Amino acid sequence: MAGAREEKVPHGLLHAFLALVVLYTVYPVLWVITIAFSGKQSLAIADLPAEPGFLDRLRAVTPWPAQWSVANFVSVFGDQPFARWVLNSLVVAVATTLVGVFLSCTAAYAFSRFKFPGRRAGMMAFLVSQMFPGVLTLIPLYIIIVQWLGLGSTRLGLIIVYATTSIPFSVWMLKGYFDTIPRELEEAAIIEGAGPGMIFWRIVLPLALPAIAITALFSFMTAWNEFILAATFMDQEEMYTAPVALRFFVGGFQQQWGYFAAGSIVVSIPVVVLFLYLQKYLVSGLTAGSVKG
Repeated sequence: MAGAREEKVPHGLLHAFLALVVLYTVYPVLWVITIAFSGKQSLAIADLPAEPGFLDRLRAVTPWPAQWSVANFVSVFGDQPFARWVLNSLVVAVATTLVGVFLSCTAAYAFSRFKFPGRRAGMMAFLVSQMFPGVLTLIPLYIIIVQWLGLGSTRLGLIIVYATTSIPFSVWMLKGYFDTIPRELEEAAIIEGAGPGMIFWRIVLPLALPAIAITALFSFMTAWNEFILAATFMDQEEMYTAPVALRFFVGGFQQQWGYFAAGSIVVSIPVVVLFLYLQKYLVSGLTAGSVKG
């Protein structure tokens, strides 16, 4: 009805709902931080009396350690080769990002600008490859990397696997963004005497920096957090990656939850820092790549 007042949700109710959602999301993270800084290996931060009251039960579910301590972090890096495991993950993730993004940029630019036989079939092959669970490729990859190439328990083997598995998504992402860059800019550069290489490196790539940044972030996160392939290929303890190493803190015979929580916080720091650094590119990189394709 014309002129009728629109009913709006009260701001107080909306803010209360959002606060509950944020608390529900952050609550597990607060527990991880609490267990890591408790200095203990138990999940129970507060010891309940024989007949606990309401305040005792509330204290038991509140993510706040009774006494703050960095003993778990000191033990993780002092008693375990955790620093080497983190270094393995860092080397593999950085190399995967560089190789994967470089190959994806060149392939996506070719699919976006050039006409050649198999162009459409190639893009469809990239798309179809993303429809199957990654665990289906576990056995073929093991045969190729470990048995044929002899790259088991090596960083190079993981880099090859992670880079190749991240290329299909990266090519689709970057190809959609390259399509949004006006061809007139390249034609003007050709008139000025620029060659294909100069156009790609000096014009196209700087304009595609938001898409490249978000693609690099996804590639880094995939390689940094991956567990199944790393646990399958790595059978030497000194070559473990950080996600594989974390499983040894919680096993069938011991539950070192304090070490596990401390290691989890350390492993999450590089991703958080990289995310905060690249967050200005996230919205533009994700939306612009979906305009055309």
